[in-house]
Amino acid sequence: MPELILQRTRHQAQGYTEPLGDLGLDMMLIPAGEFLMGSPADEPERRDSEGPQHRVSIPSFFLGRFPVTQAQWRFVAELPQQEIELKRDPAKFKGGDRPVEQVNWHEAVEFCARLAEHTQRPYRLPSEAEWEYACRAGTTTPFHFGETISSELANYDGNYAFADGPKGKYREKTTPVGSFQVANDFGLCDMHGNILEWCQDVWHDNYEGAPTDGSAWTEGGNQGGRILRGGSCFVFPWFCRSAYRYNITPGDRSNGLGFRVCCTAPQKQATAPGFS
Repeated sequence: MPELILQRTRHQAQGYTEPLGDLGLDMMLIPAGEFLMGSPADEPERRDSEGPQHRVSIPSFFLGRFPVTQAQWRFVAELPQQEIELKRDPAKFKGGDRPVEQVNWHEAVEFCARLAEHTQRPYRLPSEAEWEYACRAGTTTPFHFGETISSELANYDGNYAFADGPKGKYREKTTPVGSFQVANDFGLCDMHGNILEWCQDVWHDNYEGAPTDGSAWTEGGNQGGRILRGGSCFVFPWFCRSAYRYNITPGDRSNGLGFRVCCTAPQKQATAPGFS
């Protein structure tokens, strides 16, 4: 059985906090770099849609430390409408510090548009490549914390084990963001499990012809499908892998669907006040 080791090290991550009334939205600076997107052929539970692996160059950007919470959602839902209406309190599992869910792709895009107008910063959903790069944070293992996963590290259906890893708890609901106090080397939390996260991209069956510059893949493919990443509190552990891709129609909503926001960084000065 693989030994599950969690290394608790302190990293000086850079970012900024966007004020939302009495709330804050922590945005982490994701440094520019290259990575191998997708999963290797020998990764357990790999799907054909996760290949072929291909090298992608990513400009720096900012990504939310956590998925958008219900308290943050309520603040933005009160801002002036850009395209569509937003319900003030759509989530099933109530709690201001729990991730918002029951949000479809169009509503997530509207949230970003309202936030961008309010702050005058270019908020948006991340591209699929940006999401995987940020999740991996320099790692090549199935999860950013190693070869396997534990319900002590993430929120998923712990009745099932990944490869030779342990079984654990099945909580059957979301947990407050940051509950596990586990962050990757970019300072991001809850990248595996808890809530599925919308990306910009439309669905393509594999990575043949995919962009290599980190941009969203919005041409061709199945225009009726959108990408979700990260797994949720309801799914098997192998669906929480860094490389796993979900194909869901943009109008779908469920208590497993949420998102985190991305912000384009000025490429000549992609820095921000540091915090850890």
